[in-house]
Amino acid sequence: MDFLSMNTLGYPILSILVFLPLAGAVIVPLLPGENSVRVWTLLVTLANAVISLPLFTRFNPTSALYQFAEHHPWIASFNVNYTLGVDGISLLLVMMTTLIMPLCVLGSWKYIQTRVKEFMICLLVMETSMLGVFMALDLVLFYVLWEAMLIPMYLLIAVWGGPRKSYASIKFFLYTLAGSVFLLVAIVALYINQGTFSIPALMGQQYSERFQLLVFLAFFIAFAIKVPMFPFHTWLPAAHVEAPTAGSVILASVLLKMGTYGFLRFCLPITPGAAIGLLPALQWLSVAGIIYGGLTALAQQDMKKLIAYSSVGHMGFVTLGIFALNQRGLEGALLQMINHGVTTGALFLCVGMVYERSHSRELSDAAGLGKFMPIYVTYLTFFSLSSLAFPGTNSFVGEFLILAGAFFNNKIVAVCAIPGAILAAAYMLRMLQRVIWGGINNPDQSRMYDLGWREAVTLAPLLVFVFWIGLAPEPFLRVMRPSLDHLLAQTGYHATSALALAELIAR
Repeated sequence: MDFLSMNTLGYPILSILVFLPLAGAVIVPLLPGENSVRVWTLLVTLANAVISLPLFTRFNPTSALYQFAEHHPWIASFNVNYTLGVDGISLLLVMMTTLIMPLCVLGSWKYIQTRVKEFMICLLVMETSMLGVFMALDLVLFYVLWEAMLIPMYLLIAVWGGPRKSYASIKFFLYTLAGSVFLLVAIVALYINQGTFSIPALMGQQYSERFQLLVFLAFFIAFAIKVPMFPFHTWLPAAHVEAPTAGSVILASVLLKMGTYGFLRFCLPITPGAAIGLLPALQWLSVAGIIYGGLTALAQQDMKKLIAYSSVGHMGFVTLGIFALNQRGLEGALLQMINHGVTTGALFLCVGMVYERSHSRELSDAAGLGKFMPIYVTYLTFFSLSSLAFPGTNSFVGEFLILAGAFFNNKIVAVCAIPGAILAAAYMLRMLQRVIWGGINNPDQSRMYDLGWREAVTLAPLLVFVFWIGLAPEPFLRVMRPSLDHLLAQTGYHATSALALAELIAR
């Protein structure tokens, strides 16, 4: 267990973070009235956000160990353990999850009017599952929590979704379930080969080239569906469009990051030879997602669908940074995972606020809002500029590092990815122009009222992070750097097996 830095806080902070939302969900059915349920859920998620703060303030940014670790035997006969820990890769994702969840509750305050108790239970169970996925250091524990996320997300879409909610929820369920099958196959194969489910213990082992390739492909399919990478992306637009606002925010901010987190936690350190051998194909798939997402977003008239397709392009940049496999690329990718969660989550909240007022997401119906909703369009402008990676905003830093890493690895791939940044500017500025000014024949917007205090407070923390990361990213980069350096050292050690794997693929 020399890869663990045991918890010195005096209390099991990671277990509290994982199980507090679940305990809160158990209390929800006992509460009278819908408003009391909303207040209780908000208090539970806010408490979790506050409890998570020592993770950041007490984290040792010079160590690559898994910190605040907890280790207890679970199923001894199969060497399954309850092991939790966070490093520089997972810490920021945990912090983002605890930030996003209370904002989802606030964003759903008036939007959800039916089955409020059941809705809030789903949100709390989702928080438990998502936090557990980012903290789990045992494959069985990881898989259980990965699967536990599926049902509440399915229900969010199927019960509280839009007109085509059945189609979208079933498509989401089937795609995710298919990916889970491949994930289970990879987990079982690793256990048979090594006799352990410990994720850190499986890293850095010597596997045969053929075994690495098969396990990598199983992991890759599971996580590529979740990201989603092109061409596994077709479930995402339907799920985003039909999901309630909170569902879209959780999908964009957290669930998609579980896929890229899987690449960083499993594909690169456990099967590095296969990852290095397949780098060119993985990089070109990323570029395809960047260009496809940008072109498709440019053609959309539905604001939610536009942001959904933009996520395909943005996550393409993230995977390009990961598979650049150098320090700049990996730092940019992990930072961009946080940036995308902040910015795209905020944009979905903005669209939801307009939908509550007009019951439409069409750009033509939102034209000319600038005169009547000045606070709203101010927020929308800053978040849109962040989405197109305007200098001074968070996404600029992440995208710059990703492209720098890609240029260092493969100049042709990097050049082909640059049009994606231009497309992002095109579709975001087009949306901004329509919403703020519109055209000659704008609809009557006099009934539209500006943001209230609840909505303004919901968006304010996200705007703070847009400029904090954009103007002073070093605190975030410093936290992740030792873990990413350790990851690169693990992959570099296996470069020779990558050459053997390339020969195997060629044959």
